[in-house]
Amino acid sequence: MADDEVQTKLSAARARLILDKPFLGALVLRLPVRAADARWCPTTATDARMLYYNPDYVQSLSVEQTQFMLAHEALHCALSHFARREHRVRQRWDVACDLAVNPLLLKDGLKSPPGALVRDGFSEMSAEEIYPFIEENPDEQPLDGHLYDADNSGSEGESRPEDGPPQEAQADKAEEGESGSAPQPAPLGESERERLAAQWRQRLAGAAQEARRAGKLSGAMERMVDRLLRPQLSWRALLARYLTGVARDDYNYTRPARREGDAILPSLRSTQVDVTVVVDTSGSVSAEEMNDFITEVNGLKAQMRARVTLHACDTELAPDGPWSFEPWEELRLPRTLRGGGGTRFTPVFDWVERQDTRPDVLVYFTDAHGEFPKQAPSYPVVWLVKGKGTVPWGERIQLN
Repeated sequence: MADDEVQTKLSAARARLILDKPFLGALVLRLPVRAADARWCPTTATDARMLYYNPDYVQSLSVEQTQFMLAHEALHCALSHFARREHRVRQRWDVACDLAVNPLLLKDGLKSPPGALVRDGFSEMSAEEIYPFIEENPDEQPLDGHLYDADNSGSEGESRPEDGPPQEAQADKAEEGESGSAPQPAPLGESERERLAAQWRQRLAGAAQEARRAGKLSGAMERMVDRLLRPQLSWRALLARYLTGVARDDYNYTRPARREGDAILPSLRSTQVDVTVVVDTSGSVSAEEMNDFITEVNGLKAQMRARVTLHACDTELAPDGPWSFEPWEELRLPRTLRGGGGTRFTPVFDWVERQDTRPDVLVYFTDAHGEFPKQAPSYPVVWLVKGKGTVPWGERIQLN
């Protein structure tokens, strides 16, 4: 296939994306396309500045598969995968990024080429959420090239330059000798990485807005965009925001202070809050993670004027519990917690039902794999979840 035929296929793939998938099409249009040397680009690749492709590889794809690869590279950029790796091992991070992108594209109706990484269970999860489940295996690599870091061939441990050539310089290079292959790109420096992340964030927001106007933004893409553009808060911040919201002084209509005629007037509630805290002792949550969780709740407890009832449970409630802590007492785990079996959540909620009062909120720290009660209780429940388990009701906070 001649080079002009490859260009025609690429143009056709982009045009179809613009018409059928305007969100993805708008992102692809913001990524200049260049032919690359097969020695460093066997398939397709991106450095967040542009999209590189191996003409022989594109020749082997159908137009539908070409659409997939173009959208795949554009989503890596729009999701700022090049700026979010931080301390993580590169090979595992690259795999996690592909496992985050590919299910979105498949759910959106695109057709993947052979070799694309796809696994069950990671749908609509972020790369950070997927990463802990990826084993370090150098033989497992993404189909495309992620050319953001020093030593773009993929080995770890090399130092990162202070700064790579700016995007404008790369674009100038791309204009030179357009008929030839692009040189292997230099890694991103810190300032360029930050600039590109902000630029792609704006592009993501703009593309989503245009797709919404056209009525062609899928539910999965909508949720992904919403999560990415929302302020990113740690599980600690999310837990604090939820619990302090429950604890704030508020007007209460359930226990009126007085009646005037047939009207029930509200009274101002400014009393201590009753919180039930449960830790899953089935073995899926480590002692260190439990202590981090308890330390965080203990810090919030004083702010909330909270009385805490602590439970531990695997398939049954811990026989020595529950343990109660007044607002002025330090919340701490018992010295020994028996557990390590399976997981059932029903014993905790059955215990609450047998009490005379209900908690203002129940917080359950777990991997969310177990037997849930069939119906949600009448009081709020917050699940702090380690891993990718889902919950049938309540507020779910992801522990990353």
